[in-house]
Amino acid sequence: MKLNLNKKQTMYIAVVLVIGIIISMLILNSQEGTKQQPHEENGNHSHDEHSEGESHTGQHGGKLFTRDGYGVEITIFEAGVEPEFRIYTYKNSKPLDPAASKVTLTLERLGRTPQKINFVKQNDYLKGNAVVEEPHSFKVTIDAQLGNKPYSFTYEQIEARVSMTDQQIEQGGIEMLTSGPAHIQSTLQLIGHISYNEDRVVYVVPRLAGVVESVNANAGDQVRKGHVLAVISSQMLADLRSELLAAQKRLSLARLTFEREKSLWEEKISAEQDYLQARNAMQEAEIISQRVKQKLASLGGSLTNSSNLTRYEIRAPIDGTVMQKQISVGQVLKEDANIFVVADLSTVWAVLTIYSKDLNTVKIGQKATVKASSFDFQSSGTVEHLGTLLGEQTRTAEAHIILPNPKGVWRPGLPVNIELVADEIEVPVAVSADAIQTVRDWTAVFVRYGTFFEAHPLELGRSDGKFIEVVKGLNAGERYAAKNSFLIKADLGKAGASHDH
Repeated sequence: MKLNLNKKQTMYIAVVLVIGIIISMLILNSQEGTKQQPHEENGNHSHDEHSEGESHTGQHGGKLFTRDGYGVEITIFEAGVEPEFRIYTYKNSKPLDPAASKVTLTLERLGRTPQKINFVKQNDYLKGNAVVEEPHSFKVTIDAQLGNKPYSFTYEQIEARVSMTDQQIEQGGIEMLTSGPAHIQSTLQLIGHISYNEDRVVYVVPRLAGVVESVNANAGDQVRKGHVLAVISSQMLADLRSELLAAQKRLSLARLTFEREKSLWEEKISAEQDYLQARNAMQEAEIISQRVKQKLASLGGSLTNSSNLTRYEIRAPIDGTVMQKQISVGQVLKEDANIFVVADLSTVWAVLTIYSKDLNTVKIGQKATVKASSFDFQSSGTVEHLGTLLGEQTRTAEAHIILPNPKGVWRPGLPVNIELVADEIEVPVAVSADAIQTVRDWTAVFVRYGTFFEAHPLELGRSDGKFIEVVKGLNAGERYAAKNSFLIKADLGKAGASHDH
């Protein structure tokens, strides 16, 4: 069929064809441009980044920057080695001898002085002369020179970083602290028990044999010095008192005779010999009487008791508590029987059990915290005595800590846990134990820079449970999150700001 088209229709068709050809060319160019878009990261990391210059993924999985036919591919290599920068160079998309380029790299981190890294040839790449410390979160500037022509590329990658306002920090109850010097106390955990203060306990014995007539105190009673604990009937005491009475009567008679003979001698009536004999007799009677008094006093008996010569009162030797009672009415006692234990419990001993491996760690004068194992109570003291002998069966030694006990909370026999300060030193940088979090495979704290928190991996040293020494990873004077820092870790997980190595 033959079409008859006029000149105007032919022109319209030509215009439509030209427009179709132009649109087809634009679509093809757009597809090629999409294919040339750079990948986000090399094969080692997945970071958020911003780059300047034309960037692609290079032959080694790194970032490839090209300009005027010159290319620089940068990677962070960490397989079997500490992380290091490796750079490959290209000319017109072909590998270039690394020695032909002079390359330096500058890292800019939050809160840190810029770090310059130089490169030397290693096989087919340039190797950086510094370890790339975690986190790999920084702005990178690459300065390269090939011949006389300089090239510069920049990019930024971010990880382990979240933004949080002051209001969010306050609402989350996140405590902010400043890193700095601290006294670190290394401690030794020991077990033990409460015992009497052996310097303030008295074991009461009757010192006289006899029969118990009455008992006036029981275990647990508070007694004052001189309080009558018990009364016994002692024939030995009766004999001593009878002896004392006789000696006192002989002494009284001897004194009268002496006074009479002295008067007669002074009046020249009797001979001096009679006077001297009377004086000697009186002195002998005084000696005998004094000896019996001292014997009675050493046994604790009163000098005289005209109503009952056998009555012997056993009295409390100190103010304290009756801890043990082993006496009953009618009991026949020997002079060395243990009948009462009276202890002053205003102070007690915490007795430590020290194993042989810890003997060189425990020293007299060391500070200690003693905690009751069965209820919430603790007290502080110092090591006052350290035993030198090991038990044959237990192979342990003992040490004593004197504890104040004004309210009587510490009771003899109570098991306790003892935290002994083995050493105390001042470290230049430390953080609160509450601040430590696990991020990826790091032991880290979240450091505050402006509105950002960034996780910093730390190398830690000594700890006393409250503060931990920072050997590496944090400078003195930096602000960090302590209490409730886990909330930042949770936000970090939600943001997907970490990566897998």
